[in-house]
Amino acid sequence: MPDITISITDTEKKALETVMIDIDVWTDNAVTNRARIAKEEIISLLVAHCNANSIAIATGEDAQVTQAYDLGVVSKATTTEPESE
Repeated sequence: MPDITISITDTEKKALETVMIDIDVWTDNAVTNRARIAKEEIISLLVAHCNANSIAIATGEDAQVTQAYDLGVVSKATTTEPESE
């Protein structure tokens, strides 16, 4: 499992501490939830692709995400622009 590290300034830390109890818990939840949403979107695209092309869908979410990559249904983002959510 990859570890993701971010760096913020002391001022940013102070500012965040006024709106959240635990910065680490908040950031972990934000990233985990965004990954969950992306996974659901990928699986939905995969199911539509497999149904349209009579392809058997892999069993289990991990295998389905991998299958979506293998079939070219999804690929890594190529832009460096932050997402606008």
